[in-house]
Amino acid sequence: MSLAVLYSRALAGLDAPLVTVEVHLANGLPSFTIVGLPDTEVKEARDRVRAAILNCRFEFPARRITVNLAPADLPKESGRFDLPIALGILAASRQIPADALGAHEFAGELSLSGEVRAIRGALAMTHRAARSGRAFVLPTANAAEAALVGDAGILPAPTLLAVCAHLAGEVSIERFARAPATASAAYPDLADVKGQAHAKRALEVAAAGAHSLLLAGPPGTGKSMLASRLPGLLPPMTDEEALESAAVRSLASTNFELEQWRERPFRSPHHSASSLALVGGGGNPRPGEISLAHRGVLFLDELPEFNRRVLEALRQPLESGRVTISRALRKSDFPARFQLVAAMNPCPCGYLGHPGGRCRCTPDQVARYRAKLSGPLLDRIDLHVEVPAVPQAELLALAPGEPSAAVRERVSAARARQLARQGKPNVELGTKEVDRHCRPDPAGETLLKQAISRLGLSARAYHRVLKLARTIADLAGTEAIAATHVAEAIGYRRRLELPG
Repeated sequence: MSLAVLYSRALAGLDAPLVTVEVHLANGLPSFTIVGLPDTEVKEARDRVRAAILNCRFEFPARRITVNLAPADLPKESGRFDLPIALGILAASRQIPADALGAHEFAGELSLSGEVRAIRGALAMTHRAARSGRAFVLPTANAAEAALVGDAGILPAPTLLAVCAHLAGEVSIERFARAPATASAAYPDLADVKGQAHAKRALEVAAAGAHSLLLAGPPGTGKSMLASRLPGLLPPMTDEEALESAAVRSLASTNFELEQWRERPFRSPHHSASSLALVGGGGNPRPGEISLAHRGVLFLDELPEFNRRVLEALRQPLESGRVTISRALRKSDFPARFQLVAAMNPCPCGYLGHPGGRCRCTPDQVARYRAKLSGPLLDRIDLHVEVPAVPQAELLALAPGEPSAAVRERVSAARARQLARQGKPNVELGTKEVDRHCRPDPAGETLLKQAISRLGLSARAYHRVLKLARTIADLAGTEAIAATHVAEAIGYRRRLELPG
């Protein structure tokens, strides 16, 4: 037999389409050709595969070798095809039996010695391989990560020789057993933050309804501390959410840390980050910070210092919860359902409105500083909260604040009401769903009409106020949205108007 057929997986966003690896040996001058839209990494497999086969004491056939990666119109990248290509050559040259190949899928990069090295995207590939009913042979370093897909048949491969012995029926590779999780995620405690009762309340509302939040105030008032406490206030991740989040992180790196399982992501990119780093992209599109924060928190400190074009790229993902990256040869779709928490100073020096009167910024400087943030972006942020300097008495107080566990209990109860009522958090409600579930009482409607005329709220801001009021009512444990809930929601929109 001079033809061998194996199965592997490519990566297209969070999807992992099936790739059929066909290896044909023909008579003629010795050559090694890989076709099927391979990129440079895949073409370099020729040298890695040849060295690995020889160093494992197999014979590398001196024939005309053609490797086809089908479908031909799907771009192939990375070294994950090394293992199936090597096995295909050995099977086509009858050095290993080909009978068992169809019951497996293979992925792994080969070292020159034949060791199988870690790959990225193992979790996404395993998820699709499990649906096919085939066992998945992949590097030992990726086995624990891949085993997060509960129904998958994982065969951890340390070397090319071990895989060959398994296929020959000599020494079987034992199916990898997933180790039970022993520890829950650990987050910073909200009790560490002194004072800031109003900002803590806003943080609780944001956590309950998955709303976005802008914290504005002088340096050293606790904005970053508050933001870092938000993941610890969110409800525990469901199995589906944890798998989605882990799959995205697996796409970004080969060094997936199993300790991060069920831990809400908290991403805090530097303000010098580019659009590519924040949104994702590249010739072979990879997820950016907004996707790595999927089901977690994206914290943008010093918001006005970010490039304006970078910030504007957040507008569409904030609405849709997804980001689509289009390139000439491919289009990749990544999830981006994150909670945005942004922090900023009220002026360039940071001390506008400070009780000590330390600000020396002119009105023009303040106006230019705030103009770095566009109205459409600010309109998409649900809560605008001022974080003032903490009074000395509160700063020196020894009594601890309310712990995160107590706040998380209320947040989880409010989120459970939302899921029971509409099957999603309040922030994800559509226009018709807002009309159905977020209708305030007559006093609340009157208050809302006055706010629209006085604050000049846009249609988007109007709906966001209603969603906020719905979340506040859920925290209070009431189905009816009262005027007090509407008033608090409106107050979070007014907070954008900083002193000066």
